[in-house]
This record gives sequence, structure tokens and C-alpha cells, in this order.
Amino acid sequence: MAKLQGFEFWRKTLKEARFVVAPMVDQSELAWRLLSRRHGAQLCYTPMLHAQVFVRDANYRRENLYNEVCEEDRPLITQFCANDPEVFLQASLLAQDYCDAIDLNLGCPQMIAKRGHYGAFLQDEWELLEKMVRLAHEKLSVPITCKIRVFKELERTVRYAQMLEKAGCQLLTVHGRTKEQKGASTGIANWEHIMAVRKAVNIPVFANGNIHHLSDVERCIQETGVQGVMSAEGNLHNPALFEGCSPPIWEMAEEYLDVVKEHPPCTLSYVRAHLFKLWHHTLQIHQDLREELAKVKTIEGLAGVSKQLRLRCQEEIAQGKDAEEKDGSLPFPHWICQPYVRPAPKDPDVNGDSKSSEVKKAGCQKRALEDFDAVADTLSKNKQKKRSRNPHKNFCPEHKPKYIKCEQCGNPKGNKCVFNLCRGCCKKKAFKEVADCPSHGLRFKTRAEKKQAEEKEKKGSAAETGTSTALQSEARLLL
Repeated sequence: MAKLQGFEFWRKTLKEARFVVAPMVDQSELAWRLLSRRHGAQLCYTPMLHAQVFVRDANYRRENLYNEVCEEDRPLITQFCANDPEVFLQASLLAQDYCDAIDLNLGCPQMIAKRGHYGAFLQDEWELLEKMVRLAHEKLSVPITCKIRVFKELERTVRYAQMLEKAGCQLLTVHGRTKEQKGASTGIANWEHIMAVRKAVNIPVFANGNIHHLSDVERCIQETGVQGVMSAEGNLHNPALFEGCSPPIWEMAEEYLDVVKEHPPCTLSYVRAHLFKLWHHTLQIHQDLREELAKVKTIEGLAGVSKQLRLRCQEEIAQGKDAEEKDGSLPFPHWICQPYVRPAPKDPDVNGDSKSSEVKKAGCQKRALEDFDAVADTLSKNKQKKRSRNPHKNFCPEHKPKYIKCEQCGNPKGNKCVFNLCRGCCKKKAFKEVADCPSHGLRFKTRAEKKQAEEKEKKGSAAETGTSTALQSEARLLL
């Protein structure tokens, strides 16, 4: 059967999906996808998977894709991050039988993507991207799609999209923000760039950005002409977004926990993160339960904290506090599913005071890095905890140790590894070659020699026993 392409793929395989749940690291797992589908989502993506790890680690494949096969969970697109055409192809070939398309992540703007050289940090390497997409398009039995971020220049964004289409991309998701727009500087997504891309290409386009309510979805489709709209944070705070309703949080939380129990196993950290997102506004008020939610170690414990939050909210409703809550900054009472809107970045000082504006800008950065003598308040909470444990800790990037990379996978290698590899690669090589690596505590050769010595000793003792028995038999015959 010929591989479907472009609009035919969108119509027949994706069933003209308009409401799409975005790929979210550790968040768009099977249980959450099923919950979202029950409340209007028509297409879901897996969390972003690391192509290199997917190829080399069978457990990673099972835990993140193979064990999550479910008839209800279709259509489904598997997303990979990668920077090597062959590795991306190998990972895609291993995944193609478990999904309806393979997506290449070209939109992740986080620091980990910069360090790993993937996501949005590949958007200037058009030759490499063209090769990756073309190879996957030629070799895979399912379509290849891409998720991108825009450039500041509209014309460059359009040429970027056209290049990917020419290489073989069959569906394009455009996040209307640049790779610099993240954290406190997220800002507003630019729908004009999305509309320009939609007009310039002949494949289906999904829009991503500024989606908080169903009305935003309809407005986005009308203004940009896209085939579908993808939601990430809006979906995390209200999984019923595509139904156009805002239910009480406990209804969504309890239904999600039921789905988790129906489809085990589900990583505890994923469930905890979802409950933190759902109960975000309520946990600003009930700080004691916020601490409790962070500490519990079981699914049952998380369900118990969620139940306590529900009881407190219902008690507030009984006391008539729901009307009072509407007067705040939230459009609904805090116990109703609703989006979290980040505060807009502050404008530079209108008086032209460059020094004060620089201070404000530094204060807005999510993870500002300061010198040793800097005020602790400018550090992130995580760095402040590290500073409390080690007062001499220095967060200046210039003083960070430079790790030598493993020759095979690019992770930091062991300083004294006999193979110059990271522990994972070293373990595989040492096992294959029956060798030792004292640096990583691997003793395959030593154990093998010890086992051989024990077997030799057993054979020797057995031979001695046999000789002794033969002598005794001869002595009896002589007598």
C-alpha cells in the first residue's frame, strides 16, 4: 500500500484532526493522552523521545512506546529529537509500526536542547535538516512531519517551511514564537508568521501558541487558515479545553487518576506533575497541601492529597466564597480548570535609565547566573538549595568544569575509564570483550577468571576422587 502524503494523509489517517495535544516531555504519556481524547482531543503526540537513546536502549523503547500501545490511542504521532540523519532513521524505523507518523522536533528552546544540539537549535542548519527529513521520507513506511519555531524575519520563516516541505515533510506544526521566547520572556505567539507559512506551503499546517480556550482555537483557525491547532500548557491546565468547558479541577484529577490505574504502570513523577498543573491556582492558597503533594511516594498518596484539596474547595463553595474568588485576577474561582497566563515581560525603562533597565532584565531571567558574591535571591530555588548545602558553590558558567565527551554517545566520559567512555557505553564494551574497568567498578574479566578457577578446582577434586576410588578397587581385588 502506497504511503499517504500531505492532505490525503491528514484526511484519511489523521481523520481531519483539528484539536491536537502537543508533544510534552514527561507529560503527554498514555494516561494523559487518553484523558484528553475523552474530552475532545482528536490527535495526540508522544512525549519527545531521544533518538539516540531509543536506538541503543531496549528498556527505553519499551517504557516510552512499546508498552503504551492502546487501540483508543490513535491516531498517534511519535516525536524524536535528533541531530544525525542515520540515528534518526534507525529510531524511526523502530517506532513506525507503533504510530501513524514520525515527527522531528525542531522547536524545543530549552537549555538541554542547546547542550544536546537538537530542537530549535538546529534551525540554522538547513542542509542537515534537509538530509534528515529526506532520508526519513524515502525510507519510512509512515509520513514524516516537523514541529518548528519561527524566525524573527517572516520571509526567512517562510523559506524555512518551504525547505522542509521540499525535503519531504508531510505536515508542519508552527509554534509562533522564536527560540528566544521562553520562560519569563515567553510573550505572545505571532500568528502572522503561521498564516504566511500556511499560504506558502501545500501541506497541512497546525498552529501552536496563544491557545487557552476553545474560542482561541476557532479564532486561530479563522485568522490563519490552518488545518488544526495544537495546545500544550492550555491542555495541561484544562484537559477539557477542546470541549469548550471548564469543569471543577477535582473531576479532571479523579478521572485522570482512574485512567492511570486502568493503564499501569505510570511513572509517579508524571502523575505528580499533572496534579501540580491542575491544582496550580488552588495550591497557591493551600500551601500546606502543596508541601504534602510534593512529599507523598505513591499514587494512592497523591490521590489522597487531591481528595483533601477537593474537600477544602467544596467547603469554600458551601461558605459562599465562590463569588468572592471571581473578584481576583482569575476569570473563574481557583477550583475551576483554567489556563495559567505568564506575566508579560516588563518594558525597558521609559526614562532611558539603561542601568536600571539592565537590573530589571536580569531580575526577570528565569535562571539568572550570578558571581559568587551575588545576592542569593537572584538565583533560582534549585541553586539556592545547592548554595545552602555548599556556601562556596560557584554558579559562574566560566568556572564550570569542562567534561570530556564519551567517544560513542556524547555523554560525559569517566575520568579514569580504560575505554574513554561513559559508564553505559563502557559497561557494554567491557561485557562484550570480557574486560575490567576499575573506574566504573566493572569486573567482568575478574569474575570470568574466578569462575574458571573454581571450575578447574572442581574438576581437579573430582579427578582426585576418581583416582582414589580406582586404587581402593584394585586393593580389594588383590585381597
